[in-house]
Amino acid sequence: MRFGLGVLNVIKEICFANEIIIFARYILMNKEYIMLAYTYIEHGKFELQEKARPEIKDSRDAIVRVTLGSICTSDLHIKHGSVPRAVPGITVGHEMVGVVEQVGADVTSVKPGDRVIVNVETFCGECFFCKHGYVNNCTDPNGGWALGCRIDGGQAEYVRVPYADQGLNRIPDTVSDEQALFVGDVLATGFWAARISEIIEEDTVLIIGAGPTGVCTLLCAMLKHPKRIIVCEKSPERIRFVREHYPDVLVTEPENCKDFVIQNSDHGGADVVLEVAGSDDSFHLAWDCARPNAVVTIVALYDQPQLLPLPDMYGKNLIFKTGGVDGCDCAEILKLIEEGKIDTTSLITHRFPLNEIEEAYRVFENKLDGVIKVAISGNK
Repeated sequence: MRFGLGVLNVIKEICFANEIIIFARYILMNKEYIMLAYTYIEHGKFELQEKARPEIKDSRDAIVRVTLGSICTSDLHIKHGSVPRAVPGITVGHEMVGVVEQVGADVTSVKPGDRVIVNVETFCGECFFCKHGYVNNCTDPNGGWALGCRIDGGQAEYVRVPYADQGLNRIPDTVSDEQALFVGDVLATGFWAARISEIIEEDTVLIIGAGPTGVCTLLCAMLKHPKRIIVCEKSPERIRFVREHYPDVLVTEPENCKDFVIQNSDHGGADVVLEVAGSDDSFHLAWDCARPNAVVTIVALYDQPQLLPLPDMYGKNLIFKTGGVDGCDCAEILKLIEEGKIDTTSLITHRFPLNEIEEAYRVFENKLDGVIKVAISGNK
């Protein structure tokens, strides 16, 4: 039997319509396999979409049901186009806690039902860099910061975590989701920064920036018991926050910072500087406020390249330490939280459900209503 072209087109349209109906029925019948996920669409645009729930792809994977997440300034860097490796179409978000739903056959450290923090970094634990603690430089194709950047992240109802034995840490029963929320990212960053800065008890430590990462860095520097800590911040709300919660910490504003540091240090500048603000001005302050032979640790991620004005620095003999966080201390951080030595819950100033994440971003990105960190609640 032979049909004309017009008849064939009608048949095609009928078949296509039937396929849509069949697909719609499949979706309705399998709605439990669909989830909400905040997605990087293009430069300047994120969107809350429905996506298929993630599945195990490798025997070392785990699927985590996200119970609480947050927004990080690095998410904004993706939105603004300053993370070239970010892949359009991925689910964003890399700061989260949740419950293990499923594990691959080779996962041994966690099991379904465990409450866990998710590490910001993906690392194999076996390559040269992982074995030396430089997990940000893991040579796996998805090593380093992958979640919410190069593979789907956790501003969603579920997330797939590769290398789950390295990327997940069980939350102690006495530690709440809110207490553990920042362990895998900003708190791990602060802990790493304080660790590599070689802080000793005789030091004057300058921390530039009192945003979420700055406060986490402050908390971890305090564990080293330096002689004094100075925080430099320009936001009146954040200055009030530091003074209210950490009254023993000295606070100054950028325009007075250098003079203030000189007046409150023993050797003409800070012994250790941790730059957490991430601007041209704060980078200049970091090396300018350091004493000769000081350690300057760059914690911030910059939107623009920074220049080292070496003629101006000549003779200061500064030691610069830079790079992404090596988030391999999460178990130790959780223990410190369990012992009451670190508490970041005061950083959570705003709370939103996942279906209101657009509003959460608006508040966080525009620094409205005294926001420091937001908590995004997912599945319980």
